[in-house]
Amino acid sequence: MTVSYACDPRASRGRLFPEEESTFRSPFQRDRDRIIHASAFRRLKHKTQVFIEHEGDYFRTRLTHSIEVAQVARTIAKHLDLNVELTEAVALAHDLGHTPFGHTGEEALNRLMAPYGGFDHNAQALRIVTSLERHYAEWDGLNLTWETLEGIAKHNGPVPPPVPWALAAYDAVHDLELHSHASAEAQVAALSDDIAYNNHDLHDGLRAELFSTAELAELPVLRDCFAEVDARYPDLALYRRRHEALRRFFGVLVEDVIRVAEANLRDLAPASAMDVRHAGRMMVQFSPGLWSDLKVIRAFLFERMYRAPSVVAMRAQVTEVVDALFPHFMAHPEDLPKQWRKDVEDARDETALARIVSDYIAGMTDRFALQCHAQFVEGGSLPAAR
Repeated sequence: MTVSYACDPRASRGRLFPEEESTFRSPFQRDRDRIIHASAFRRLKHKTQVFIEHEGDYFRTRLTHSIEVAQVARTIAKHLDLNVELTEAVALAHDLGHTPFGHTGEEALNRLMAPYGGFDHNAQALRIVTSLERHYAEWDGLNLTWETLEGIAKHNGPVPPPVPWALAAYDAVHDLELHSHASAEAQVAALSDDIAYNNHDLHDGLRAELFSTAELAELPVLRDCFAEVDARYPDLALYRRRHEALRRFFGVLVEDVIRVAEANLRDLAPASAMDVRHAGRMMVQFSPGLWSDLKVIRAFLFERMYRAPSVVAMRAQVTEVVDALFPHFMAHPEDLPKQWRKDVEDARDETALARIVSDYIAGMTDRFALQCHAQFVEGGSLPAAR
């Protein structure tokens, strides 16, 4: 039984292209399943989170990150009596628009696309599910419900101007009300993303030996987590000790978000999902104290992990890959796969061509981008079929 301000699949605003609904799945369940079966979702397996995909089998990829986000989101949504399927759909889709090589690839592509409207991974996720996935006979995209599309577009809050071109283009034909907040379900997905990466970046940084367990044990929140583990298990082996501490850290983040969300919703007393959208502030948040502590932890990660010499060196290498691939395909669009040729033929100007090239590069996995670079720039072997 969900609360009155949860999104009710029976009252969904529907899909851009009307279709018969499933006899055994709700509209939001159907959205979630379509996202899981999308080609873009499978490609997340070989897209980087922080470390490049081939640097180690134990580091998170965009796919494992998305699965972890969805797990956290389900837990929180269920506790808050929200619609779990919608929450999960938004969580699983939130990173579909990421380029190869993580934020480094996005920064490079955004710079290259500056003359043509720029690049934004959230807008690209919406573009993927509304246009670039082309498997259905009657429409492009996945034809997701309005509520799922809204969550993808604005799970982090209202979209201020200038609205990214990819988002603006879709919003012009299917109004997602970009000026308001998203549903409570989408807000849960957004905070679950923060919880997941705050936790797993610490795991991955330790595995990469970019910092020590002792250094982590001096950070806010983590200090108490390690102290609790040491008091209960005084002779615990190093690996188990840090896992137990990070497990507790994970729990602190989840419990804090649940407690704050419950208080915010109790104060607002929304009667409908629309009341949440027009509350003027996020209902699902960290407490001010924990948020301050997380900023200290993020600053530590920024200095010791995201700007570590080995990571910076790899960032420079992969930036060169994107910087070389974009002008190559602009000059030689005939090197795009056959299924992209019709789009190229229909391109009316340089901007249209650049956006096709951007779509293609953004959809690449890390290893496929490296293979393409070897083939088209370095003159190496042919890349694998894609």
